[in-house]
Amino acid sequence: MTAPRRPTIWPGLPYPLGATWDGQGTNFALFSAHAEKVELCLYDDRGKREIERIVLPEYTDQVWHGYIPNLRPGTLYGYRVYGPWEPRRGHRFNHHKLLVDPCAKALFGELRWSTANYAFNIKSSRQDLSFDNRDSVHNIPKGVVVDTMYNWGADRHPKNPWNETVIYEVHVKGATMRRSDLRESIRGTFAGLSSTPMLKHFRELGVTAVELLPVFPASDEDHLRVRRLKNYWGYNPYNFFSPSPSFLSAGAVDEFKAMVRHFHDEGIEVILDVVYNHTGEGGHLGPTISLKGIDNASYYRLVPGDERHYVNDTGCGNTININHPRVLQMVMDSLRYWAEEMHVDGFRFDLAAALGRSAHGFDPSGPFLSAVRQDPILNKVKLIAEPWDLGPGGYQVGSFPPGWAEWNGQFRDTMRAFWKGEGGIVGDVASKLTGSSHIFGSKGRRPQASLNFITAHDGFTMDDLVSYEHKHNEANGEDNRDGSNNNHSWNCGHEGVTNDPTILSLRQQQKRNLMATLLLSQGTPMLLGGDELGRSQKGNNNAYCQDNKLSWFDWDNVDEDFLAFVKRLLSIRRRHPVFRRTRYFDGTVFNHDDIKDITWLAPEGHEFTEGDWKLPYGRCVGCLLGGDTGNYQTAGGESAADERFILLMNSHHGPVPFMIPKTDPGAAWTPLFDTARPDIHPGEHKYHPGGTYPLLARSLVLLIRHSRRNTEDYDSQPHLPLSYRRNAV
Repeated sequence: MTAPRRPTIWPGLPYPLGATWDGQGTNFALFSAHAEKVELCLYDDRGKREIERIVLPEYTDQVWHGYIPNLRPGTLYGYRVYGPWEPRRGHRFNHHKLLVDPCAKALFGELRWSTANYAFNIKSSRQDLSFDNRDSVHNIPKGVVVDTMYNWGADRHPKNPWNETVIYEVHVKGATMRRSDLRESIRGTFAGLSSTPMLKHFRELGVTAVELLPVFPASDEDHLRVRRLKNYWGYNPYNFFSPSPSFLSAGAVDEFKAMVRHFHDEGIEVILDVVYNHTGEGGHLGPTISLKGIDNASYYRLVPGDERHYVNDTGCGNTININHPRVLQMVMDSLRYWAEEMHVDGFRFDLAAALGRSAHGFDPSGPFLSAVRQDPILNKVKLIAEPWDLGPGGYQVGSFPPGWAEWNGQFRDTMRAFWKGEGGIVGDVASKLTGSSHIFGSKGRRPQASLNFITAHDGFTMDDLVSYEHKHNEANGEDNRDGSNNNHSWNCGHEGVTNDPTILSLRQQQKRNLMATLLLSQGTPMLLGGDELGRSQKGNNNAYCQDNKLSWFDWDNVDEDFLAFVKRLLSIRRRHPVFRRTRYFDGTVFNHDDIKDITWLAPEGHEFTEGDWKLPYGRCVGCLLGGDTGNYQTAGGESAADERFILLMNSHHGPVPFMIPKTDPGAAWTPLFDTARPDIHPGEHKYHPGGTYPLLARSLVLLIRHSRRNTEDYDSQPHLPLSYRRNAV
């Protein structure tokens, strides 16, 4: 019997990294500066049987590469990399471990835990880390050669301006697992998230962007496996170019592209939460899945003089060496791939301070941040930083370069503390309400640089924020030690679930206060997915490992009243540019009528004084918005005009009669909403200068200068993003 013919392999090219089909064959390229040999392993269509093992023949500029004619899309592959086993010098090569190509554009199969996935013998001394010769092939996903061609049709990026952007943070799986109106086969997938019912929800809600929690393939930590839990959030990647197979209903990468196209058809942008600061291979006792076995000393930051250990600025066991030219290249290639080939509109960078670190600490002009800033593709997409990590000097809010937005954790903490009832912080509230200019107002940055949020995936949901004063993370199996203890939450008089109507009513009122504060503040608002539905995690503020009903949206028990209120707020924000200015307030007079762009008001009706700001018991503040949108539209530098509003906020436990200011003597004011009186209707009541508005305890009120045209039903406004309606063909 004739032996099967070995495939021909040509030298190929060292770039692009990964597996690249050109229509006639496939080029393979893998960076490893310290490897001695790289074998390409090809597998059958089930990923079970190795059908060929081929040595990559060329080594150019520290990249191993080869080209196989006629090797077509759909081929499954992995790598075995040979080199020294010297952990104390940072080298962890072990050719018995099959390795995932970090640049593979698709993966087949899921990562299975096994002691064979460790390059060292886990029964040996933790000091010695003796070599392990067991094969990991059956536990490791295989890369898939893909044809990136896709018929995008008339797809176009919505390009929603920052000041019109409203972000909805959502987990791909959790959003749809409990939607009974979807086929079971697409629940928890990209197809489910972009299904007709979900698109209808996003459109009617009025958001302009969905920010997807990590979609890269990710691993589970060992301690979760022992507890039969999973890393649900996915902040533990081992590949940077492929969507996780778990989110693909039929296994084809094109499902992600179809999802993006469907969102774009609705004028909604797609933003990816990406993790380039660490990988799922953990610390010095972690498994070998990809980078550790390819070139540990290049891909990771190691402790100088003790290269067996990793620099752990991320708190996840390792830190990617983003300053290495080839590692930086891989990350930039990944970002450009998702932006160009997958048509995503932006990125939110997890622990982004780690990406800006140099040998001397955080550097806003460091290699990665500089590379992104000048890149002709990436400087056109939305860039959002989580501006901290766990290393020294890791809190860098406000330090990122122009062009970046940043998660403003100070906004979250200030607004939570205020509505909890903390006194003496009205000055901080005013600052955060107007875009945090003291943090972001330099280097030409605008209010939109402040990405405002009250809740996010990490922490309490909004429903839990007003229902629990303490975290309840027992289900995580860590004796409630995990998760933050500093939540600025208030349970309104009872911890957890209750049937007390007074407490339930107060909780609803507090949720309206928090959501209104978020959506009427200057900056870019982000909603936590499910908050608008009344989603609860039963007090768990660290549900990263809860891949179950605790985290999934409950579509059978939607808080319809609160959902309607959120839609109304978003309609107000969309309709009135004074709530989404492109410039900071500066107290200037608007349109020559002696009305400033913003005037801060005391309950007595006069403008706030220095003494008012310093009151240690102050819990009430108002402001008059003069209608200046900050959007300069004339050659003379005049700003476009909007309606005038009065915003009143009272976090005190008692009512505060608030005098309507006499600044605009001919005005009559009517409330658009009052969080303490949810049934109020615009135009139903009028208040005149010198009169008093009955501002109830723990309430927020928005009054508009009354006219016949501005008391229309805001709930009936179209929900497409403004720019999309403006540019629609």
